[in-house]
Amino acid sequence: MKEDFRPQQDEIKERRDSISVKGGQKKQLKCDTHSVSGCVSQRACVYCGARVVLNPVTDAVHLVHGPIGCASYTWDIRGSLTSGSSLYRNSFSTDLQEEDIIFGGEKKLASAIDELVAKHNPKLVLVYSTCIVGVIGDDLDAVCKAAAARHGIEVIPVQSSGFIGNKAAGYRAACDVLLRLSLPQTANPLPKQQYTINYLGDFNLAGEAWMIKNYLAEIGIKINVVFTGDSSYETLQKASATSLNIIQCAGSMTILAEQMEKRFQIPYMNVSFLGMEDTAESLRKIAAFFENKEFNKNTERLIAREEAKVGHVIESAKQLFAGKKAAIYVGGGFKAISLIKQFREIGIDVVMVGTQTGRKDEYDTIGELVNEGTVVLDDANPSELEKFMTEKGAHLLVGGVKERPLAYKLGIAFIDHNHDRKHPLSGYTGAVNFAREVESTLCSPVWKYAKEGPHHG
Repeated sequence: MKEDFRPQQDEIKERRDSISVKGGQKKQLKCDTHSVSGCVSQRACVYCGARVVLNPVTDAVHLVHGPIGCASYTWDIRGSLTSGSSLYRNSFSTDLQEEDIIFGGEKKLASAIDELVAKHNPKLVLVYSTCIVGVIGDDLDAVCKAAAARHGIEVIPVQSSGFIGNKAAGYRAACDVLLRLSLPQTANPLPKQQYTINYLGDFNLAGEAWMIKNYLAEIGIKINVVFTGDSSYETLQKASATSLNIIQCAGSMTILAEQMEKRFQIPYMNVSFLGMEDTAESLRKIAAFFENKEFNKNTERLIAREEAKVGHVIESAKQLFAGKKAAIYVGGGFKAISLIKQFREIGIDVVMVGTQTGRKDEYDTIGELVNEGTVVLDDANPSELEKFMTEKGAHLLVGGVKERPLAYKLGIAFIDHNHDRKHPLSGYTGAVNFAREVESTLCSPVWKYAKEGPHHG
């Protein structure tokens, strides 16, 4: 008798508590934990988390201490724009080889720093550790400290060895670096600048930070520092001289905001500029913070004008997409919350929502927003995404670079919400771009032919 080696079930028992269905079982979703051993996670690594946050610092040398493959994560897979230096668009690596791994890579790292400083004359060098560096035990702190003394510049280690956690650990490592750069250079704190804010968690993808900067300028509020889109060594040092921190990407920047409140007495609030609803609400929240009647008037005038410009596009999309269903799998919970609202604006039901690093309070909000029967899952694997998208009949997946092939293999449309995109999705311009991107992929004739092809015959 021929033995059947096919798996009898596709469920991983240890993952049960990380998946819930609204209206189904009453349980708290398990999140903010390590991935299940042996289960392929869609999460990114520690190094990736640190790099996505720090890479938009435009005038820094970003040096990856590790194998050359880790350095492939560079500017051309991100859409961050700059108004100044383009040094960040280079990706430097020590290119560790077998001999370095056996005998240690500290000398090679020191030599690489010396060479880069001589060639580019930077004021800041960020040195990222990778998995193999953590394994062989190179002392990054000591090498960077010696290089800083030798050259008279900031040379900062980023402790981002992949095995020490997940993407969230990389966020913490990046925030440690940013807090260090934000400390005043004198014993006296910098005076607070009136009607200014720091914009945390925006990486200026396709110039999104500049769009928000213009909105706020029209209201009467100036952006002091963006963390880290289009930022520089000098601008980051002014971060403590502001009245308020606003956070777009809560997953990556809440830690920094908490530390800045503690050290510099700067309050913070979460905002979102994804979709018309969240954009309007966030602008009103920021204006209200300053208790200035003129700001409130300016805000309402801006919102009315912009909504009048784009409202017909959104309404048209809503009629076109009636009956369509979407699935979401993104990095952070706050982005997922905004996307649920944004899909609701254009008339699409969300049937599955997942994140890589969502927190309990974010999953609670997601649970309140979605409809009965919606699947919510944390730190999913490709098999789970396929299972639930198929079961729920999703027509569209919004996600990042790792989710794109899965969507196409399943024959459903895909929206890119990753850092590599080159088009803005923030603000009112972004709301229109999002609706048009959904239309272009969801209404493409390719899905008809794909389903009629030989694999479906």
